[in-house]
Amino acid sequence: MSKAVLAAALLCATLPAAAADLTPLEQRWLGAALPVLAYSRSLNLPIDVVVQPQAGPNDVPMAMGFAGGRCKLVLSLRGNPDAERQLEGVPAAGQGELIEAMAAHEIGHCWRYAQGAWHALPAGFVEVNEETADDPSLLAASKAMRETRREEGYADLVALAWTHDRHPGDYGRIYAWLEKLRHDQPVARNGHDTRAWVRLARDGARFGSAGKPFEDAAPLWREGLLSDD
Repeated sequence: MSKAVLAAALLCATLPAAAADLTPLEQRWLGAALPVLAYSRSLNLPIDVVVQPQAGPNDVPMAMGFAGGRCKLVLSLRGNPDAERQLEGVPAAGQGELIEAMAAHEIGHCWRYAQGAWHALPAGFVEVNEETADDPSLLAASKAMRETRREEGYADLVALAWTHDRHPGDYGRIYAWLEKLRHDQPVARNGHDTRAWVRLARDGARFGSAGKPFEDAAPLWREGLLSDD
């Protein structure tokens, strides 16, 4: 059975049958993400797959949301002119592993949510820097951006830990792709400026060999928290 068929079957388990009428692009992305989705299901993570009938103007091709105590892996590929912008310049034969890494990143968010740890610091970590501003909304925005950056840092490490375990021969290539993606930041220390974490994972051996990406990412995530602050 092909990955596309398996992906459609997985989608049918979480969506009405009509929603499983996937486009070739959706089949390709879900087929590439299938190993990550199958692994998450083996851990009983509460994940539903949602395919948008039409992408919004600011939608990214793959994202994680939360509703009703469940994770929602949302694909916004239909009508999205930037759906594969992050894959530009990558030969078609090498794109599947990148999509798989993106899926692992998003499932990393679900893991944090399912553990009840979303936006929470690990044990032993406390906020020590005090920010001041005349406008309270600026403080709230800064806090939200910092919390988002930390979650994105963890998810990037999960993606790299997954790659190191499942595709060790492709680790250098996928690391270079992610490093460049995170290096090109419009504003330093924004919600997706995860460079403090990505640089720690240049040597994939730092993840160890446990083969459990969520746990393998945790030590480097804690280390990155120290340099991010």
